[in-house]
Parts: sequence; C-alpha cells; structure tokens
Amino acid sequence: MRLRILGTILLNLVSLSVLADVGPPQGDALMLRGFGTLGIARSTTDQAQFVRDLSQPDGITDRWSAKIDSLFGLQANLQLAAPLEAVAQVVSRYHSDGTYRPELMWGFLKLDPNPTLSLRLGRLGTEFYMLSDSRLVGYSYVTVRPPNDYFGGLPFSYVDGGDVLLTSPLGEGLLRAKLSAGWSREQVPLADQEWDLDRSLILGGYLDYQWGAWQWRLGYSQIRFRHELPIEPLLGILDATGLPSAREAANALSVTDKLARFTSLGVVYDSGPLQVQWMLSRTDQESRALENSRAGYLLASYQIAKFRPFLGVSWVKSSRKSLETGLPAAPPFTQIDAAVATVMRDSHSDQRTVSLGVRWDFRDNMALKVQWDAIRGRPDSVFPYRWEVPGWDGRTNIFSLALDFVF
Repeated sequence: MRLRILGTILLNLVSLSVLADVGPPQGDALMLRGFGTLGIARSTTDQAQFVRDLSQPDGITDRWSAKIDSLFGLQANLQLAAPLEAVAQVVSRYHSDGTYRPELMWGFLKLDPNPTLSLRLGRLGTEFYMLSDSRLVGYSYVTVRPPNDYFGGLPFSYVDGGDVLLTSPLGEGLLRAKLSAGWSREQVPLADQEWDLDRSLILGGYLDYQWGAWQWRLGYSQIRFRHELPIEPLLGILDATGLPSAREAANALSVTDKLARFTSLGVVYDSGPLQVQWMLSRTDQESRALENSRAGYLLASYQIAKFRPFLGVSWVKSSRKSLETGLPAAPPFTQIDAAVATVMRDSHSDQRTVSLGVRWDFRDNMALKVQWDAIRGRPDSVFPYRWEVPGWDGRTNIFSLALDFVF
C-alpha cells in the first residue's frame, strides 16, 4: 500500500512536470515553482481512522501509510504587464474521491495598480484562518501537518470568486484589510457518500497588523450551503409523518440555505531562532445537524543550527444541540429518533493533543520532520475521524515522518 501510494504521487509528479515544460518561458516573465511532501504516518489504533482534514474520505490506522500527507504541487506565475499577473497552481493529493487526481487549486489574475491596493479574480485559496492559505506547502511551516484539532475541520481549499486587499502603514507597523467572495466547487466525503458544496456562497475577510516580529489577525468567514447533507431520506421520513413537530425537526436538521460562521484570532511571534503561534477559533452552525465548536493551539519552536525542535498543544470541543421530534415512543418511531440522534452526534469533538517533534533543514529547500502527536479525547469525540467503530475510546498516538521540499 505504501509503495503504491508513493508510486501514484511520483507518476503525478512526472505528468505535472511534463505539463510545466509545455511552452518555454519568455525571458523572466514566466516563473515555475514546485513543492511537495513525501510523508508516512501511523496511529496506535484501528478503531478510528485519523485524517489530515475533512477533504479525505479515509485515513490511517495502526499501519504505516503515505496517503494523508504526501502531495506534489506546481505553480506558475506569469507577468502579463507591469501591474497584472496570472497565477496557476496544480496539486496532486489524496482528496474526496479517494484518488490523487491533480486539482487546480489556484487560477487567478492579480492586479496591483498601486502599493496599497491588490485585486484578484479567479480560483483562490481559502483563508478561513491565519496561515490556512499555505497549509498544503509543508516546507513553509514547522510541523508535519497543521494542527489537526484546529485545521482538521476545514474541508474548504479554494473558491471561485475574487478578493480585494488594502495595505497601509499604521504607526510603526503595517495594516492589511481583505474582503473576499466566491463559490465553493468542492465535495466533502461523508462515510460512503459525498456532500456537495458546489455553488455554496463563501464570504470573508480579515484585519491583519504586522509590527516587527509580531503579527496579529482577526478573521471572519461564512458559507451558505447550497445542497443538503446526505440525509435526505431521514428528512423525508420526518416530513411524511405529518406531525408539525417532526416537520420542524426536519427543517432544523436541514443545512440547505443555512450558514456556518467561522471567527478566528491569530498571533505569531517570529524573531531570530524563536517562533511562537497562538490561534483561537469559533464555529457556529445554524443547522442542528452540525455542532458549534471552539478550537485553539499554541505552538513554539526554536532553531538550533539546522534543527528546529517544536512543542505544541491543541484542543477542540463542540457543544451538543437538542432536538425533539415529538414522535411516539414506540416502534418504528423509536428507530427514527435513533437515526436523528446518530446524525446529531456525528459532528461531536472533545479532545486535546500534545505534539512533539523536530524539523531538520539538512540541505537548501529540503526539510526532514519527525513528529509524535498524543491525542487524548472522549469516546464520543468522533469528528473529524473516519470509520470509527464501537470500542473507540478517543485516545491514540500518531507517529509521522515527512520530507518537505520546494524548488
């Protein structure tokens, strides 16, 4: 399995490299760059599958696997005119359909008419949280993967739309303000089905202030879901009972035209050998089918020669919601209530993680990382794991090894 996954990544690497060679660059107008990760990981349980984030249909158990972290990407920047640039980024990674089919992650035109204004239009990376737009480029961050408790619940990688960025000096620092809008084109795997996010409207923005070694960011994003979770048969049964309370319950469980709101605060200190990141987020769901949650992490690292050891603590906790169907407490209505309860507990999280590892920059543009994650959660913490089984106690250890590179 490990060799087959790594072979798939390498085949995609070759095919993407061939694509990159089509059309020679004209002077310095075209710049090609690439990045990738060859990583293996395993957990200490086979009772739940650990995934990098919700875009993956299944994950790792107690056998070594290369699928959740290994990826390869190519990016092309073409300077069309002095203020106008075209950017395209293609990534091969393990995603919702269980393949490594290359995806267009970025594909936009960027206009910088002056130093204070930047406009982009096309396919853009999402920026729900601070640092989330670069979370596929493993070389750009210290750990093997972004903290799962914090970033794992984000299945949104790109939108088709536009954004505007304003930059202005303020005091001794630099203030940035961004507004963005677009439509999702992605799918989220849920068990053996998929949740269609296509044409779901995403709006967002942030305020960012950088002063010396410090950077602060306050962000907000929201998505209005266009399509229903794959629970239409259950909603149809509730509606067909004819009971007003059951119909109200069906409407409360529905996600169609409902909002999910994401609020975040991030602080980064990066000076000399010391780097510290502190992030907090809050997710609020209008649908009763999805729980509201809070998450955060603190990560510190220190450079010693070519080595950067790091220590991190992260957590995520969601709050249960109540819902009464008003159905009689007798078969077959008890089975309907049991199905409703199953849907509502599938998004429950309650865990914390301690991460310990080291990054070794053994040569230019290459880094080797080793990491141990000690995950300690409650047995009912099943989100965003995949395929959990009875007996899952919410506790596991993740061991990871990754080679990150850029060129």
